[in-house]
Amino acid sequence: MATMVLDAHALMVLFYDEPGAEEVEKILLKAESGNPTLLMSVVNWGEIYYSILRGASQEIADSKSHEIAGMQIEIVPVDARDLELVRQAAVFKATRKMSYADCFAAALAKIKNAELVTGDREFKVVEGELKRIRWLG
Repeated sequence: MATMVLDAHALMVLFYDEPGAEEVEKILLKAESGNPTLLMSVVNWGEIYYSILRGASQEIADSKSHEIAGMQIEIVPVDARDLELVRQAAVFKATRKMSYADCFAAALAKIKNAELVTGDREFKVVEGELKRIRWLG
């Protein structure tokens, strides 16, 4: 069974109907049948929430968070009992020019040996370290 990690950018493309939105829709529809398994770091969920809150309103941010909750996406927590995700994100932050939130998406894709779905070119710096990046747009 395939596993894919969604970066915040993937859902933002969908929400704002930008280039790549149709591809994200197809991925989400396939995930409803159980393949692929979709993952997103809770940090990237927060990135979506604050971006919408800052650019639109609390009401829209809450609405989109409820929409995400209805999707077949497992939100992966940052857990002190298992620091592997945080450690890998920290390594990426220390060694690459990336936002800390993006480091969590890349780290999750790396430790889960999963395909990363994004259109954010910032991930070019880790492309060789991940199984695959599906570039949107």
